[in-house]
Amino acid sequence: MPLLLLVAGSAAIAAAARRTPVPAPLLLVAAGLVISYVPGVPEYTLDPHVVLPLLLPPLLYTSASDSSYLDLRAQLRPVALLSVGYVLFATFVVGWAAYLIVPELPLTAALVLGAVVAPPDAVAATAVARRVGLPSRITTILQGESLVNDATAITAYRVALAAAVGEGATWVGGIGEFLLAAVGGVGIGLLLMVPLHWLRTHLKEALLQNTLSLLIPFVAYATAEQVHASGVLAVVVVALYLGHRAWEVDFATRLQEEAVWKMVAFVLESAVFALIGLQLPVVLRGLGEYEGLSAAWYAVAVFLVVVASRFVWVYPATFLPRLLSARIREREDHPTWKAPFVIGWAGMRGVVSLAIAFSIPLTMHHGEPFPERNLILFLTFTTVIGTLVLQGLTLPPLIRFLKLPGRDAQAETLAEANAQAQASRAAERRLDELLADERNALPPPLADRLRQVLERRRNSVWERLGQANPVTGESVDDTYRRLSREMISAERAVFVKLRDGRYIDDEMLRTLLRRLDLEEAAAYREAA
Repeated sequence: MPLLLLVAGSAAIAAAARRTPVPAPLLLVAAGLVISYVPGVPEYTLDPHVVLPLLLPPLLYTSASDSSYLDLRAQLRPVALLSVGYVLFATFVVGWAAYLIVPELPLTAALVLGAVVAPPDAVAATAVARRVGLPSRITTILQGESLVNDATAITAYRVALAAAVGEGATWVGGIGEFLLAAVGGVGIGLLLMVPLHWLRTHLKEALLQNTLSLLIPFVAYATAEQVHASGVLAVVVVALYLGHRAWEVDFATRLQEEAVWKMVAFVLESAVFALIGLQLPVVLRGLGEYEGLSAAWYAVAVFLVVVASRFVWVYPATFLPRLLSARIREREDHPTWKAPFVIGWAGMRGVVSLAIAFSIPLTMHHGEPFPERNLILFLTFTTVIGTLVLQGLTLPPLIRFLKLPGRDAQAETLAEANAQAQASRAAERRLDELLADERNALPPPLADRLRQVLERRRNSVWERLGQANPVTGESVDDTYRRLSREMISAERAVFVKLRDGRYIDDEMLRTLLRRLDLEEAAAYREAA
């Protein structure tokens, strides 16, 4: 029952957030904070054995499969500098600062805290980027960073934890573990992606293909973790490849898969952000000597170090490569200070940091309690909440204030129209070739219908550039979509009336309604 309440409640709040200017992640976190103290609400303890292997893989998979492999490859340098360089930098800077700020906190335990709060969250970055309409290059960099940085942070955490609990970790051993995790994760992904894609394209039923699609992220993650490689990187590599080759899967699978993964992402993202807020009572319990002003001071100090360290890394990582490489200066436009500022401010932390923090063991190697474990949990929680609320709320007005250029809708529509025109000409040539063969003979009305459908697809994009209806203010798209929907609604009403009058049965009604649904979806897609 608690799980059902969590899913239903978080979905309802996320749906309500769509009617407000507040991004859904922030409203969910705030609701979780409030609801956590409502009498009768069950306690939801964030279990790292659930979040990391069961929630993280599908969230990474849907984010990576929606990303562009070509765009990420074009932005490989900034993505690598953020997802690897910045996470390691933040681990050391935050860890060293916490060691200096908090009395009696060992350096190894402080580095554990640094690794825990180092990675910006994939779910938070993607959710906010979608909502605020960031420029495409910034969105690509943030998405690419958030796909890979969890692997860096988890590996850094394991190395720091081994040193903290007294397992004799060394620099050489840490570098070796990092390389094993990175190379192994990528290698597992490369090994799995081709056979998984082959299986997807050779399964003949959409239901089987989509069942496989739901299993893929868990298979990739579990396989990599089994050999102590990075499950995160394995999932990302597989998802990028399958997303890049999605056109090779039949249309029924793509339609079904899109709907299924949208639902999965919506439910999981909603539950994840609600879970963050619901952790407040769990985190506050057991703070002990650090309650009150001292805990608040440590929380503010660590939060400020986390935010500042990102800017300290982002600006040199943006401008130094240009100073050192003439090739970069020739190939890339000169960046202004605005884009790095937005990237620096968009470093929201999320559920992965909390999940890693909750996985810190209770005791050390020799049985002593882990030093200041409850304080590390508290500082992680306050950093996550602080970045989500402060940066998440201020990011949209910041982007408007900086007047960053958004996507050029006119240029994108022209590119789409030119691509559709080239495709339509190829389809028309192929149709002429087919109709010239007597084995493909069609009555003239049906042949004309094929040409009309092709003509409609070719013209629909150009019509989007046209003027709005002077009477209604609607675009040509909106009018076409509305009229199509009205016609289909009239047909649908007749079919239902015939079923109610026993002229047709329910099975035939479902067949007829599915045909109308596909036509309505086609009309919507043409206009959209």
